[in-house]
Amino acid sequence: MKDIYQSCRLDWQGIEIDIRYCPNRWTVIGHFEIESACRSPLPIAETGFVSHFVSDERVKGLGGPASYVEAWLAESSADKGWKDAEERRRQLTLF
Repeated sequence: MKDIYQSCRLDWQGIEIDIRYCPNRWTVIGHFEIESACRSPLPIAETGFVSHFVSDERVKGLGGPASYVEAWLAESSADKGWKDAEERRRQLTLF
């Protein structure tokens, strides 16, 4: 049986993010493939790409794939490590 992925695009803080989600990848576990444009770092993926398995019920409970990813980004972006890394990326350096 071929896996059927749902696709959508999300703009998060000016970063375009492609979201692919396959519900019921293995019975009750769904699979995400999340990739930012130009592989820009994200609080959930330093490389701009992440493969993630999660309960279908959790995804449905948060309103679907895009809402799940938005909630995950919001929670992860509150982390001090992410905030510090973002500040370093924005700060111009001479060396």
